[in-house]
Amino acid sequence: MELRQLRYFLAVAEELHFGRAAERLHIVQPAVSQQVRRLERELGVALFGRTTRSVSLTEAGQRFLPHARAVLAAADRAADSVAEFRSSGSLVRLGTSEGLGDRLDALLGAFARLAPSASLELVHAPTLQRLQRVRDGSLDATIVRGSWPSTGLDFTPLWTDEVWVALPASHPLAAASSVSFVSLASLPARLSSPSRNQPLYDLVVSSCREAGFEPVLGKEFTTAQDTLGTLGFGRPHWTVFYRAHANLLPVPGVVFRPLVDPSPVMPTYLATPADRRLTPELVALIEAARATE
Repeated sequence: MELRQLRYFLAVAEELHFGRAAERLHIVQPAVSQQVRRLERELGVALFGRTTRSVSLTEAGQRFLPHARAVLAAADRAADSVAEFRSSGSLVRLGTSEGLGDRLDALLGAFARLAPSASLELVHAPTLQRLQRVRDGSLDATIVRGSWPSTGLDFTPLWTDEVWVALPASHPLAAASSVSFVSLASLPARLSSPSRNQPLYDLVVSSCREAGFEPVLGKEFTTAQDTLGTLGFGRPHWTVFYRAHANLLPVPGVVFRPLVDPSPVMPTYLATPADRRLTPELVALIEAARATE
């Protein structure tokens, strides 16, 4: 059991919403979901009741809550007791986005080993806002997927992520270990709009065209929770998720499968100010990110 897991549990218990808890913690929602599930597995009980519309504490969760608060309060008091001896390390303000999945945990662990005296402040915001904040100096760097306006910025390659399809578990295509793009031609696609995520939209549409068809565009992708909540019901359709994100999203009624012919991948970069040299902490962050590949 980790203090991080208790903090994530407490945030969800107080917000009764995984998305709001993630915003409060300044991290992405899948990381919160993953750590809460790990805590539940370790305890051997469900702490939350989950539906596509609501989150509630189970009886076990209600009993666990005051003890979690007590442990975190004790940990804070222990840290405060030695605050005067603590050396001042560098703070790195890093922009993040949804969909980093299990890569984020791996990156944080590797960065802590490579730069033990530094600390990371994670900031979640839409991509264009994060890029502007890197330009104006309120963020030291941000992780971005795909190509974005580069004025005033340097982009350092970090990794590439496979793009997987999400399908209703009841659809015949879900029985295969992988899904060819051409087999999706007759199904509506629920994609993020170009204004929200131009690189991913372009990648999926170009992959469809490479397979010989124009995608049938259905309702726009909104949030992972809302989109997956409707995917397993009603008229069959499909959407896409990054593999690292899909690994953390077991959803009843939905399956995730690799795509083939073609097999799209999305490059990920660290965006930093073009007029500044990389600090040792940012170099360590790049090395930590590349170690997740």
